[in-house]
Amino acid sequence: MAEQVTKSVLFVCLGNICRSPIAEAVFRKLVTDQSISDHVSTVHCLKEANLIGFGAENCEENSFFPLQWRIDSAATSAYELGNPPDYRGQACMKKHGIPMSHVARQVTKEDFATFDYILCMDESNLRDLNRKSNQVKNCRAKIELLGSYDPQKQLIIEDPYYGNEADFETVYQQCVRCCRAFLEKVR
Repeated sequence: MAEQVTKSVLFVCLGNICRSPIAEAVFRKLVTDQSISDHVSTVHCLKEANLIGFGAENCEENSFFPLQWRIDSAATSAYELGNPPDYRGQACMKKHGIPMSHVARQVTKEDFATFDYILCMDESNLRDLNRKSNQVKNCRAKIELLGSYDPQKQLIIEDPYYGNEADFETVYQQCVRCCRAFLEKVR
């Protein structure tokens, strides 16, 4: 039987009630729609997936291996711990038919050791995460701005908290673009 491969991504913003739960929900939907969800599915040959160490030299042209995704989101701060996503973000996601179920939590030391990718929304998040990762001996996560994947080159995903519904729609659109590009890169 083929060895199971798991990839993981943690989306991070300041409070974990606006941007990061939107990114989490968008990415989860993209993964599910492409049949690469938290349930085991298949991806093309190891050679095509560009993975090393799984015997790719013995990979037949039409062979497959199982892949799972672990997807979550968290905050750099403790401001909103235990709260659901902002009602405007929930309304935006509902409008687009994307389920959203999350309770705000803070990034933990364990997250740096267990996630492959930690994708954040702005430079303040990035500084906080890099500082915290330096306190973790076995940090394996690649920490990046989610906006670094934006084909429209909008590096920062602005916090819509003090804005209106249109600002949440902008965050949603950015997350869709960035998450699609990220998924294509890491598949």
